[in-house]
Amino acid sequence: MPVRIVVLVVVVPVRMLWDLLALCGRALHRTVLRPVGRGMAWVYASALTPVGHALVWLAVVLGKVVFVWPWVGLWRHVVVPVVTYGLVVPAVWAYRHVLTPVGLGVAWVLCGLGRGIGWTLGTLGRGIGLLVRNLVVAPARLLHRSLLTPVGHALAWLAVVLGKVVFVWPWVGLWRYVVVPVVTYGLVVPAVWAYRQVLTPLGHGIVRLAAGLWHGLAVLGGGLWTAVTWIVLTLLVAPVVWLVGTLVVAPLGWIFRRVLVPLGREIGAAFAVAWRVAGYVSSAVGGSVRWLVVQLVVRPVRWFYGSVCTPVGHAVRDGVWRPAKRAAVEAGRAAVSAVRSARETIRQARRDAWRALVGGPGYAEPGEPLVPQARTLGSTTTVPGAAAEPEISLHKQG
Repeated sequence: MPVRIVVLVVVVPVRMLWDLLALCGRALHRTVLRPVGRGMAWVYASALTPVGHALVWLAVVLGKVVFVWPWVGLWRHVVVPVVTYGLVVPAVWAYRHVLTPVGLGVAWVLCGLGRGIGWTLGTLGRGIGLLVRNLVVAPARLLHRSLLTPVGHALAWLAVVLGKVVFVWPWVGLWRYVVVPVVTYGLVVPAVWAYRQVLTPLGHGIVRLAAGLWHGLAVLGGGLWTAVTWIVLTLLVAPVVWLVGTLVVAPLGWIFRRVLVPLGREIGAAFAVAWRVAGYVSSAVGGSVRWLVVQLVVRPVRWFYGSVCTPVGHAVRDGVWRPAKRAAVEAGRAAVSAVRSARETIRQARRDAWRALVGGPGYAEPGEPLVPQARTLGSTTTVPGAAAEPEISLHKQG
């Protein structure tokens, strides 16, 4: 019981501080974080997104006006006509009516000259070839077949026979009848006999002797290791283990079972009870503080909001916000109308430039419908974007 009282005294301030922090966190989330987040979302959706879209649209239009439309107009109405009618058309005419006839004539002349020169050279070559074949080639071929070929075959056979007698047959006989018998019966046969009859039995005996020595040393080492292990475990480890278990482990186990476990269980139960009791106390204190806050803060603030802030907000909305909104809408419409008028002026200037360069009536470019322009009464000026209406004389109306 004293432990629970002490724990209650310690836990109550901690629980009240915890409840106070949780209450402050919930209040901060309800009154600050959530409205700020909603306000930021509204600002993003209602202000930043339209402004961003307008800036992107304006950047695209300005980019087209500055970087696209001038170069497109220059290419379509200046470069293409100049290159077409200044270079391509004259070059095609010159190729068809000048270069092609000249080339065909030069080719016909060169072909005739080539045929004549070829016929002359062919006839001369055939005559020279006939003379060379009858005066040089035929006697040389007869001399080669009747005299030089038989003499060459005889000399080749004689050279082969002399080469074998001098360079091949003596060395073949020396290798077959001297070197091979001497090496076979003087070295190979004695070496094979010594390997089979002397070295093999000697090697087997050495291997068996080494295996026996290794087995004996392994048995002796195993016995020594077993004896040393038994001596160490019996004389050193067992007494130390018994002393540690008797003097250290047993008292520590008794202290843990008899003292620490009951004490920990009691402290844990005391903390649980104290936490619940502190919760009741904190709830009671929180209810009292909440009643005081409602009576001293919330009701006056609610009265001030309903009696002062709401009428002032309605007055600001009706007198400031709505006129400003209407003015912004009118300004946007005026800007759109100005951009549309500027676009129509640019199109008209482009058509006038094309008509001045090429001549003839203007034409409607693909994707750019012509908008009829109306004139104001009493003047010749046109109003871009206004619907064309038939003019009616005031004298006819009267």
